[in-house]
Amino acid sequence: MRKTRVITIDEDNRDKGRQYLLTEMPADQAEKWGMRALFLAAQSGADVVEGVRAGGLAGVATLGIQTLLGGLRFADAEPLLDEMFTCVQFCPDPAGRPGAPRSGPILPGEIEEVSTRWRIRRELLELHLGFSIDEQLSALRESQRTRDSSSPQTFPESSPQ
Repeated sequence: MRKTRVITIDEDNRDKGRQYLLTEMPADQAEKWGMRALFLAAQSGADVVEGVRAGGLAGVATLGIQTLLGGLRFADAEPLLDEMFTCVQFCPDPAGRPGAPRSGPILPGEIEEVSTRWRIRRELLELHLGFSIDEQLSALRESQRTRDSSSPQTFPESSPQ
């Protein structure tokens, strides 16, 4: 059975109180999505092998962020971004109680804030990967800091003038 998660937007914005049902992709779709994402990362110049070696799935998540900041063109990533939202359903309820999801894709007006879309994307990745991306990124940054501080400092030799 595929994993699901209901999220309620608690930020003080136009989406406050709205709920969304996130459903894990079927394994074959998730595998293809992940492979396309890795191929795009490699095409953009990211070191995919090093990303996987350094951190497993957490390394892949970090690699995705680096790729977005690097040479990836939006037109290449857009289909992957759109496909993520096939896993999202709006749960309307005029009385403010958790409602049943409305079947079908998200409609215009069911998400009014960019921050809500970003949160949904983060939650979808965490649902599929099985760990908190924020915690993994923090751990990777800390291990990099530890590695950097434990390496011996070398200074170029000065030449006489």
